Amino acid sequence: MLGFATFAALLPELSELWQLSNAEAGLIGSAFFLGYIGTVSYWTALTDRTDGRRVYLAGCLLGTAGAAGFGLAAQGLAGAMLFQVLLGAGVAGTYMPGLRLLSDRISGPYQSRTIAFYTSFFGIGMALSLALAGLLAPAWGWRAAFVIPAAGPLVAGFLVFFLLEKIETGAKTATAPAQLFPVAAWRKVLADRASAGYTLGYLAHCIELFGSRAWMVAFLAFAAGLQPPGEAFPWNLAAIAAVVNLAAVPASILGNEVALRVGRRPWIQLAMLGSGACGIALAFAAPLHWALVLALLVFYSNLVMAESATLTAGLVAAAPAELRGAALGLYSLAGFAGGMLGPSLFGLALDLAGGKESGAAWAWAYGAIGAGCLAAPLVVRLFGRAAPVR
Repeated sequence: MLGFATFAALLPELSELWQLSNAEAGLIGSAFFLGYIGTVSYWTALTDRTDGRRVYLAGCLLGTAGAAGFGLAAQGLAGAMLFQVLLGAGVAGTYMPGLRLLSDRISGPYQSRTIAFYTSFFGIGMALSLALAGLLAPAWGWRAAFVIPAAGPLVAGFLVFFLLEKIETGAKTATAPAQLFPVAAWRKVLADRASAGYTLGYLAHCIELFGSRAWMVAFLAFAAGLQPPGEAFPWNLAAIAAVVNLAAVPASILGNEVALRVGRRPWIQLAMLGSGACGIALAFAAPLHWALVLALLVFYSNLVMAESATLTAGLVAAAPAELRGAALGLYSLAGFAGGMLGPSLFGLALDLAGGKESGAAWAWAYGAIGAGCLAAPLVVRLFGRAAPVR
């Protein structure tokens, strides 16, 4: 994932270099998710019928091509979107197929906790990506900040393919080719109320998660401009974003532990309601002292992550074993469709509400990506009463 957040880290610099509007910058961030959702169901369904290690390696090679291509050839909006699409398709070949590789090898009471750790390492990967971009760009330029991290997925692919033991499962006996959009299997998954609920929840979660992460460095730049002389943020903004994302990693694991005790549904509703409200509060807090801004940003990021592992563990537990690959594919497709929408929705709301120099516009932008989470308790109350809790 070393190239995953490079564009988010360099968004202010590249926006100025290429004279991008906020909406255009959001489109580049969303292009990653276009590549992801366009291929994830194929990659994940493919794990139902072939060795998942091969799927993972193929995704890593594609991710390397996307990151390196961006650094070597991107010249503006169109090229940046193209290589972000390739990078997204590459990550699609690793994230959920990697979860399938893991869930096939671990079962019983430890499965939920293991999945929580796996999904939390997504946040660690993003933090490392932000930090690396923040180090490389000032020293060697923005192109090197894309090209050097391209080695990360290449190394990951070979590690998984050669060091992970191959196993045979009964689910990999189908002979029909994997479909890009296995609609028939998805209908069976959606017929299960619990599986459908976790999938819808993941959609709302990812709109907020990836929208806020894509614009985090830009928000920090906005808040830095409001600080009194001599009171600006004392560190590199990309490095701050990396630390904030890293600090949010335990929230996913701890949130899953809380959910195991109080119930998945109540915890998911509480965490979503809290994160949606906190995002709006964060925008209005931008003029405060930088230490208070950072404290609220860390708190907000923890709330955003608090239900992440719980949603994924719930889906894995709810999905029929013979459809787990298709269920994970649909779940990831829905979630990362939210990820595609989030950055663009944020940028569009920012433009429509007055631009990135307006504090109220930032509040509208955070409110736009958090609207689904704010509505989650109402949706569950209206439509989820008959759904079984799993």
